Amino acid sequence: MNKITVIGTGYVGSTIAYTLTVMGIASDIVLIDINKDKALGEAIDIKQGTPYCSPCSIYAGSYPDAAGSDIVIITSGVARKPGQTRLDLAQININILNCITPEITKYAPDAMYIIVSNPVDILTYVFCKRSGLPEEHIIGSGTILDTSRLRSRLSDHYNINQKNVHAYVLGEHGDSSFIPWSMVNISNVPIKQFSESLEYQGKNYPPLDFAELEMSVRQSGSKVIGLKGATFYAVSMAVCHICQCLLSSVDMSMPISTMLHGEYGIEDVCLSIVNVIGKRGVEGKILLPLNDTEVALLRKSADRLKETLRSVDY
Repeated sequence: MNKITVIGTGYVGSTIAYTLTVMGIASDIVLIDINKDKALGEAIDIKQGTPYCSPCSIYAGSYPDAAGSDIVIITSGVARKPGQTRLDLAQININILNCITPEITKYAPDAMYIIVSNPVDILTYVFCKRSGLPEEHIIGSGTILDTSRLRSRLSDHYNINQKNVHAYVLGEHGDSSFIPWSMVNISNVPIKQFSESLEYQGKNYPPLDFAELEMSVRQSGSKVIGLKGATFYAVSMAVCHICQCLLSSVDMSMPISTMLHGEYGIEDVCLSIVNVIGKRGVEGKILLPLNDTEVALLRKSADRLKETLRSVDY
């Protein structure tokens, strides 16, 4: 019996609720939104398809209904529009989060919290500071989505199963994110040697343009927003993957946004490095052996986020 509360039933929140239901991750799903009719409509729409899924009770509610939740997912906020950066949304979404935080933590103080709203690193930091909850119970979705986009692109380039691609995007979920190429490998072959190692008959893969691919991954969300107005499928699958890992008895490593306390010389900011998560939340951090250039990029990303934090009220 797993209970998950989703706060915010816009594109992302409602798609997360739908994906949780289809994947059979939760037995109880509570939808909370300031627009009660929207939450009710989404709950009814999903519930009417549950005879074809694992048994699941999904309903619209209010904060008291979140009591006993194993996981709370916060997606509320103003969505990014074409041309906007995630950091452009900072102050307005901080204000929204500050209204939500005391209400939800009153009824679900023991839950694991996943922050999804943008700018996710800033909001994860604010939630850590304002909620009073243990930091190991607070996760920002961070660059787990960027990492999925990267692995998808590499998989397409080499026409190989994504499960054979091992790579991360680290730092801010935004314009200062970066790929530590020294750590990227496919089937345990370092990425810079992988093309040379291929012996496919009749197949010739073009050289990989690292700079182009990194820029493509960084701008992927903006591209989708420009094409269809919003992004919600991929991030929903990523968040549901986090939920699965939190509810599993086996720990899993992934790049998520958490508070740093001296890792790589970085203090008092939330951004994505590789963490191990499990039933107790954030179990620990994996300090990848980044080279000097990569450590400098991570610190640059941290500085950018700190600059934003200095410019907002929280």
